Amino acid sequence: MESITLALPKGRILEDALALFQRAGIEGPNLLESSRKLIFESEDGALRFILAKPTDVPTYVEYGVADLGIAGKDVLLEEQRDVYELLDLKISQCRMAVAGLKSYSGTYSPRIATKYPKIASAYFREQGEQVDIIPLNGSIELAPLIGLADRIVDIVSSGQTLKENGLVEMATIASITSRLIANPTSYRLKKKAIVSFFEKLKTVVGEEQVWNGDPVKTSTF
Repeated sequence: MESITLALPKGRILEDALALFQRAGIEGPNLLESSRKLIFESEDGALRFILAKPTDVPTYVEYGVADLGIAGKDVLLEEQRDVYELLDLKISQCRMAVAGLKSYSGTYSPRIATKYPKIASAYFREQGEQVDIIPLNGSIELAPLIGLADRIVDIVSSGQTLKENGLVEMATIASITSRLIANPTSYRLKKKAIVSFFEKLKTVVGEEQVWNGDPVKTSTF
């Protein structure tokens, strides 16, 4: 069988994905070993793994250096890369939410701090609300505390970080899980190998999806 290259995100999603692979009987090297290596191969040569920054995975897949990838729905919505979304893996579950100080009344400066400017802009546009988006790369919860913004858009898991900083959730934009994505050209040229990989994962995920030859491109919430 022809080999396929899979781009995987470093961090928590990687751990969840490898646990899923193990349940699905997908064999590969120990990608969690203490090593600086970024490229690994399975013993039989059927799979090649690339470890990448989570936000870069869709880029590798779009440009074809990886046939498949695993990426969070948040990254797919924000990056809007030309990839096919094949399967909801139901791992690394969280949500994209709007949050702010308890004292927020909705009557002052509509500034939104976020690491996800495209998602935030689209959401507030759908709500018919004009806002000023302030892109930040980290510590988003700090923005309302120092008066930089009155609300934030960010990923929320347990909500503990918000609580510790005196913030509350105001709205849920989207439920977030990790997805299996594919390069459109690879999908056509390596379909047999990709279908085999897809079917193994689908079995353990329990997703009621069938391979119908018509994958979805990420474009909406």
